[in-house]
Amino acid sequence: MMNTLFHEKAFAEAWADPRNTRYELPALDVNRVLSERYRLGKPLLFTRTMLWTMETRKARRPDLYIPYVVAEGSADAWDDHQAPDGADIFVRKSQQRLWTMPEKYTLVIEQTRLNHVEQKVTFIGAAEYPDRDGQTLRVTAEQPIFHVVHGVIGEEDRPLNTWFIVHLTDAPDDALLAPFRKQAADPYLPGYIEIFIRNDLGIELVRR
Repeated sequence: MMNTLFHEKAFAEAWADPRNTRYELPALDVNRVLSERYRLGKPLLFTRTMLWTMETRKARRPDLYIPYVVAEGSADAWDDHQAPDGADIFVRKSQQRLWTMPEKYTLVIEQTRLNHVEQKVTFIGAAEYPDRDGQTLRVTAEQPIFHVVHGVIGEEDRPLNTWFIVHLTDAPDDALLAPFRKQAADPYLPGYIEIFIRNDLGIELVRR
């Protein structure tokens, strides 16, 4: 099934709708946090290129980069094609922890666009989508469908990681925002950057 969704337009429209529940994390200065909060096995200047590489890998394998959110063995990606502007487009699914009940998992379907020019990944949540074999996958109503944008901005030697989420709700729901406020207050790097440094770059790091 060819995915003809205009991902970035769909996200912008959802973000602008006052009924939806949205949150923007502060842009994360990776090297500042590394220098202030970690001891490293060897010196590391984390680059914008590294950060975008991490985002592209995480988009396809969330089970490897956010195992604290995605259930082991539940992730898959299919329906791949390339847009005229060079963006990679595919659909992914995984079992993810509920935002308000993290002890429970639910199916999440995300129509994904990797925009290599602007270095941002747009995930548009879907209520249903055909799997590899043409069988319809459907999410439950346990939590609202949500869209996410992960981005990379800043200079090559001072990259910033950006993160936006919008839940499709009838009215803003403050309870949905609690985990994101907690994440914004965390003085350390997100787990996926720590995992990339350890596993992909082969550099040990210890929180201090």
